[in-house]
Amino acid sequence: MDADFGGEVEKKTKKHKGKHDKPKPWDDDPNIDHWKVEKFDPSWNDEGMLEVSSFSTLFPQYQEKYLQQVWPNVKTALKECGISCELNLVEGSMTVSTTRKTRDPYIIVKARDLIKLLSRSVPAPQAIKILNDDMQCDIIKIGSLIRNKDRFVKRRQHLLGPNLSTLKAIEILTGCYVLVQGNTVAAMGSFKGLKQVRRIVEDCILNVMHPVHNIKILLMKRELSKNPALANASWDRFLPKFKKKSVKHKKVKSKEKKPYTPFPPPQQPSKIDLELESGEYFLSDKKKSAKKWQEKQEKQSEKTAEKKRKREAAFVPPKEHVGRASDVTKSDDNKSEVAEMAMSLKKKAKEFKKHEAHDNINAESFIADTAEPRESKKRKKSHQI
Repeated sequence: MDADFGGEVEKKTKKHKGKHDKPKPWDDDPNIDHWKVEKFDPSWNDEGMLEVSSFSTLFPQYQEKYLQQVWPNVKTALKECGISCELNLVEGSMTVSTTRKTRDPYIIVKARDLIKLLSRSVPAPQAIKILNDDMQCDIIKIGSLIRNKDRFVKRRQHLLGPNLSTLKAIEILTGCYVLVQGNTVAAMGSFKGLKQVRRIVEDCILNVMHPVHNIKILLMKRELSKNPALANASWDRFLPKFKKKSVKHKKVKSKEKKPYTPFPPPQQPSKIDLELESGEYFLSDKKKSAKKWQEKQEKQSEKTAEKKRKREAAFVPPKEHVGRASDVTKSDDNKSEVAEMAMSLKKKAKEFKKHEAHDNINAESFIADTAEPRESKKRKKSHQI
C-alpha cells in the first residue's frame, strides 16, 4: 500500500505546463537526427498553392549586363521548382512568383533569397545553390554599424585580409560561402555556419575582436570537438582569451589662445600704399618697366650662376682622406719590424750551429788534423837544403 501511495505522489508531482508537453517516444531515440532537413516530396502537396505569392527586388545598374547573360540559367533553375521569374530592365528589378505547378510552399522564400543574392553581386552558379534544402543564406548589413567612413573601410579590409587569406580561412572553418560587397556581407551555408559568420563580421566591424582571434578560437573548438571525453564538458578553460591593446595616439598640439581684444586687427597696407611709401608710384611708365627689367635680369643671373655651380660640382675631384699618409707610414714601420725580426732569427740560427759544432768535437780527429800540417813543413825544409 505504501509503495503504491508513493508512486501516486510521484505521478502528481510531474506536471506539464502545456497541453502538448508530454514526452514523445521519438524524443530519446538515438537513430533520429532532429536537425536533419528532409528533402521535399511533391506528393506531400498534390493540389498545389491556393494563392499566388510574389517577391521583387531592385538591382544596381552595373549588374544589368551580367544579369542579362545569366538570366536564362536562372530561369531554367526556377522553372524546375515551379517558379516563374521576370527581369525588368526599365525599372531595374527582378520578380519571382508562384505558379500552378508549385508544390513546395517554402520554395518561394528560397527564390526570394536567390534574387537578393544576385542583386548583391553573388555569382549566379553559387546563388542557384540556395534552392537546395540544406542551404541557407544571410545578408549582414555592415554599413550602419559605424559612422566614420575611414574606420569602416579599414575594418572591412580586416575581414578580407592580405590576398583574401582571412576570408578564405573563415570560409573553410565555417563551411560557408562569404562575399564582402559594399555595405553588406552575403553568406551562404548551414544555420550553424551562418551564425558563426555573423558573429565574426559584427565583432570585426564593431571593433570587439579581430577576425584572426575568432579564427584561432574556431580552430581550437574544432580540435576539442574531436575528443569524445570533452563532448559534454565546458571548453572555456581551453579557449584563448584576448585582451584589447590600447594604442597610443599622437597628441594634437593645441594652439595658444591669444588674449581677447574687442578691437579688430589693423588694416594691412595695400599695393598702392606700399608704392607711395617707396616712391615708385610717382615714377614714369618707362622707369617702372626699366626697373622691372633690371630685377628680372638679376634674378635670371642668380639662377644661371646656381645652375652652373651645380654642373661644375660633378667634375670637382673628391678630397683625399688624411688617414692615407698615416697608413703608408704604418706599412713602412711594419716592413722594418719584419726585417729586424728576420735578421735576429738568422743570428740566433748561426749561434745555435756554432754551439752544436763545439759540443760534437772529437779529440782524436783534432790531434790527427794538427799533426798533418807539421810533417808537410818538415818536407819543405828538406827540399830547400
